[in-house]
Amino acid sequence: MKILLLLLLAPISVLADVVDSSANGFTISIERQVNVSQQQAYRQFSRVGEWWLADHTYFGKSENLSFDLKAGGCFCEIENDKQVLHMTISFVNPENEVRMIGGLGPLQMMGISGGMSWSFEAISEGKTKITHRYQVSGSINGGLDKLAAIVNKVQTMQVDSLVSKLSAK
Repeated sequence: MKILLLLLLAPISVLADVVDSSANGFTISIERQVNVSQQQAYRQFSRVGEWWLADHTYFGKSENLSFDLKAGGCFCEIENDKQVLHMTISFVNPENEVRMIGGLGPLQMMGISGGMSWSFEAISEGKTKITHRYQVSGSINGGLDKLAAIVNKVQTMQVDSLVSKLSAK
């Protein structure tokens, strides 16, 4: 009973957003509401270098990040001659949804496959629901389920950073 009470009193961003988890994969889903239009939320999302946390880049500078929002486009990080292809854009429905494929950070070198979606839904005029989903599959020694909570935590921080940027407007 005490655990249930603690969960009910915990801030939403602390609650686990791991939808499923197994040795061969996991899915996270994070939802937030913002008091800006769907178009404003999408435009800010598209400027990833303004809100992605620098601690979760290869070269330590968020401003090196960019989205090329077209099918086959790049979620890239470029600093002079150093370059990283974080994910490949696979679907774009402007102001509604962007999907990407690939593995972020250390998942790349594990040979892990992932599908990521960012969707923007108008709830009312000037209010938008952002849904971020990341489904990861593959096989690693010890099982991918061990990474689900870590990836969820990092992705929750990214979503909350976007929300914070939108709330400052």
